[in-house]
Amino acid sequence: MSELLPLAGARVVDVSSSLAGPTATQLLAALGADVVKVEPLAGDHARAWGPPFLEGEGAMFLAANAGKRSLAVELGDERGREIVLRLVDRADVFLQSLRPGAAEPHGLGAAELRARNPRLVHCSIGAFGAQGPLSDRPGYDPLLQAASGIMSVTGEGERPPVRVGVSLVDLGTGVWAALGVLAALYERERTDAGRTLEISLYETSLSLLSYQLVGYLGTGVVPGREGSGFPQIVPYQVFPTQDGELMILAGNDKLFAALCDVLGVGEMAGDPRFLTNPGRVANRAELVVLLEARTQERESAELLEALVAAGVPASPVHDVGEAARHSQTDALGILQSLPGGVVADLVTVAAPLSADGERMRHRAPPPALGEHTAEILRELDYAEDEIAGLAGAGVVRLG
Repeated sequence: MSELLPLAGARVVDVSSSLAGPTATQLLAALGADVVKVEPLAGDHARAWGPPFLEGEGAMFLAANAGKRSLAVELGDERGREIVLRLVDRADVFLQSLRPGAAEPHGLGAAELRARNPRLVHCSIGAFGAQGPLSDRPGYDPLLQAASGIMSVTGEGERPPVRVGVSLVDLGTGVWAALGVLAALYERERTDAGRTLEISLYETSLSLLSYQLVGYLGTGVVPGREGSGFPQIVPYQVFPTQDGELMILAGNDKLFAALCDVLGVGEMAGDPRFLTNPGRVANRAELVVLLEARTQERESAELLEALVAAGVPASPVHDVGEAARHSQTDALGILQSLPGGVVADLVTVAAPLSADGERMRHRAPPPALGEHTAEILRELDYAEDEIAGLAGAGVVRLG
């Protein structure tokens, strides 16, 4: 089977940094697009975010910029803006995550660019959205976790709220941006016209709270922090064992009965307090204490084997290293080696998508800063002496 490259021949101009925008354009690159990453002369600031660093590059940058070409250019210089505008004239997609109001002074707003190129899909990623009292504020993932309410439901009981340990708002926004771009490109096949797309970290955050918001709006009850537990289902959390802990999920009455059998307390499944999930939720504290008394008597490996055999979903709580080395991770082939770049032995995470049994993979390693500047300028019909002049004047940086 051939690779899944539906965007082959499409060009994406990427004026984004950090994680959300780069995540979107990395997905588009993996789908076949030629993504030109427009960076300031000092580079995407994510290059300097760390540790960890690999050959001087931040791990976050390396994880979100595979398959792209780097053009290092000074947008504050009219000659630099002209380079980007020439790129846009030949592009299918323009994606930016500049601070609110920063694109327009550089001539990179949606109205200006779509007037030049009516077929252009213009996608803006912001912090709080295009309208409203906070629309002019910048923001990063943890700020939006706090502002949206995500941190209020993350953590344990009466202890302070905590940030989710992964940048799920940035990553989720990147996926939404890529989805929006794909939809707009598909529509363009019929209309021959581009679109102006607006996506924000705040809106992504609210979408991640979908069932909490629906519950609050319907009942007026503000959800709180449940630790590893889940407010709607019991038992559905981490339980201690003799030598560690297991996540155990008894999501329905049948699974709860099976869990009770494994723990040697089959009669508990018939207890009127625990007969149904609403009853188990209402009597959560008492039930959890009873179950913990049993799980603590068992070794993790033995209990896990018994739960799996009984069909009860369960897992050890792996650290990142254990997950990376797990046989299931290896079997899926989602960890991809990308040799030949600034990090000779880079291993990154491929896209979580397979087509016809083939993993969608990145097609090139993350670029060095300005690695493709000269190459791209030649494609834009700049002569060699012009390229040298731009570099000498500090308008561009050559890799």
